[in-house]
Amino acid sequence: MDFNFDIIGAWLVVLMTLSIFSYLYGDNIFYKSAEHIFVGVSAGYIFAITFWDQIYPNLLGRLFPEYINVGYEFDISYIIPFILGIFMILRLVPNFSWLARISIAYIVGMAAGLKFYVFINSNILTQIKSSAINFNANNLEIVNQVIVLIGVLSGLIYFFFSKEHDGTIGKISKLGVYFLMIKFGASFGFAVMGRISLLIGRFEELISYSSAEFNYATPIILIAMIAVLGFWSFKNNKTSLDENNNIEMKS
Repeated sequence: MDFNFDIIGAWLVVLMTLSIFSYLYGDNIFYKSAEHIFVGVSAGYIFAITFWDQIYPNLLGRLFPEYINVGYEFDISYIIPFILGIFMILRLVPNFSWLARISIAYIVGMAAGLKFYVFINSNILTQIKSSAINFNANNLEIVNQVIVLIGVLSGLIYFFFSKEHDGTIGKISKLGVYFLMIKFGASFGFAVMGRISLLIGRFEELISYSSAEFNYATPIILIAMIAVLGFWSFKNNKTSLDENNNIEMKS
């Protein structure tokens, strides 16, 4: 018997999608199962990608080039990350778990140094450059740049707590609040629109998988889930009533 993997994949997609949507009814076995599957598959996928795209070619390929032919030459300096990686694995061994602190300290220090450079370059220098006014631009661009500069300065003054926010400082900081609220509102609206786009995509797939081409996957799974959730709810309510009756009888 030949299996149509497109239909199997469609049924799995519908099952996982409706299982996540079932959380609207409440925390249930479908949602928990989909959540655990998602976390497990994501962890396994990330592990495999990290190993084959990073560890295998960049680390093992430089330490064992005669066995792993990825175009690199032997480099003894890569023994250091190899040892640090082993220290991280020893976190699972209680007697040697303290060695993982060395690797964690190295990762934290290296990440802090790299992030410090990135933060200065992107969050400070780029912001200063973007706040400058180019008087050679056209009038509309100059007005836009002036508004950006006012928003940056008023926002910074709002977070300046060395002086009480009254008088001129208070008025400017209040203007900064308006700029911040506009920014937060725009960010929230953009996030909502992105989520709505994903939701529309999910509904389009559910509708397309409702056809005979996919053996009516969506209505069948939906009806089955409703029946199971209804039985599960009835059983839980009956158990709760029995427990309450037992408590009343004992009291």
